[in-house]
Amino acid sequence: MYINITASETGNNKGSSGALVNYLEKENNLKTGKNLDQRYENWFNSVRNNVKRQEVRVKIDNNIAKLGRDDSKFFLINISPSQKELEHLFKRYGESGAKEKLKEFVVNVMDEYAKNFKRPGIHTNNDILWFAKVENYRYYKHTDNEVKNGTKQKGDRKEGRQMHVQVIVSRKDLSNKIKLSPQNTSKGKNKEHSAKLGQFNRSAFKQCGEELFDNLFKFDRRLHDRFIYANIMENGTPEQKIQMQMISELLNGSSRDISIDSLTKGISDGVFANVTDMMTFAKDAGIGLLEILMEPVYESPQVNSADEAEKKRRKKLQRSQGFTR
Repeated sequence: MYINITASETGNNKGSSGALVNYLEKENNLKTGKNLDQRYENWFNSVRNNVKRQEVRVKIDNNIAKLGRDDSKFFLINISPSQKELEHLFKRYGESGAKEKLKEFVVNVMDEYAKNFKRPGIHTNNDILWFAKVENYRYYKHTDNEVKNGTKQKGDRKEGRQMHVQVIVSRKDLSNKIKLSPQNTSKGKNKEHSAKLGQFNRSAFKQCGEELFDNLFKFDRRLHDRFIYANIMENGTPEQKIQMQMISELLNGSSRDISIDSLTKGISDGVFANVTDMMTFAKDAGIGLLEILMEPVYESPQVNSADEAEKKRRKKLQRSQGFTR
């Protein structure tokens, strides 16, 4: 699940939202000739499913009380499920059902966006001003390698399922009184600044979006596909990376029914000083990491003998003893 917050696709969010709104109408504007089969996509929020572009622009542009010329007036949130996630939705609900379920998911994501500010009076998506639009396709740009090497042309549709959602959200809340900026990433450390703009934890927001999708749609997400894993492996300390890699190796790509969320969150929060601390926590919490290490390893008899499988089991046991010293 890719969730990102930017100024706008057009690179400017300090003036009117008109340029961005018009840009996000690109699929509707292409509904001529060979594209007549596409259905016109209106904008939506938690209240309405048939908002027109003019209303989006007017309401966003008029919700800027006490914002200066150089202040951000709105933000763009890109919510893009992966190919695996889209395939899961399409199999469960069909094409039209998947689109409606994706809209339902976006409403829940915007609830989490509102909560993330931790501001009095800002609790759900109904407390903020936002409009979203489903885009069914992605298109090749001049910067793509396929366009540069001549295998594709600029504007050609990209292959595979590409459904995603773009959300325009006002800098001010629905009452036009409270400033809310996801650019404030103090996470509450600067209390005076957070009191004015609200604190915002982007990593927590992205993590919530991923967990929402999994819970809403019963999606079985492997550890390697989780945001928390990617974030640690890219931005974590060496010790955090070792701890996360160990969990990954123990699971070995499987989706075992064990509670690892508290461990991965602990790693992300820097709770464990080292692997020994993590293993002690797991033992106290009743998380059977050692039991996993001691499980017999299944190998196909056509490839490995029973003796080889036993050797691998013993190696895992030795590793567990080494980790717990």
